Amino acid sequence: MSTALDQLYTSIRQPTVDWQKVLTDVISQFGCSTGTIHFLEESTSLLQLKAHHKIPEFLIPKLSTIPIGKGMAGIAAERREAVEMCNLQTDASGVARPAAKETKVEGSIVVPMLYKDTLYGTLGIAKPVSYDFTANEISTLMTIGTAMGKAIREN
Repeated sequence: MSTALDQLYTSIRQPTVDWQKVLTDVISQFGCSTGTIHFLEESTSLLQLKAHHKIPEFLIPKLSTIPIGKGMAGIAAERREAVEMCNLQTDASGVARPAAKETKVEGSIVVPMLYKDTLYGTLGIAKPVSYDFTANEISTLMTIGTAMGKAIREN
């Protein structure tokens, strides 16, 4: 495991987690440009924006609350697995919401934050170019998501 990943896991294990720093560290580690962290609000079953990086301000209201099953984050939460797009700009599957295309990113992935089979939220990152995340990258992101879920549960 790289030193940068070790530092990331250490920051997730802190008694008080700086979620904005965690997000920027993940973005940096994977060579991405933008990202979001959503926490699941149990009482409403809605994903609520907790941290974001380089998301255009006019999109924040559209990304603040995401229903389970809607958009990449909602589908990753519903399926409890990674949802990836090589090029969000050319997606015709309907998985990405129209507002997502306004981010101008292409290669994107969202992973659920699961711990002991309980969903705590989602982590999404994206690159400004078309990109397929490798199996190793997806596995590492899922592990990061588990660590994040554990941190949420324990705090």
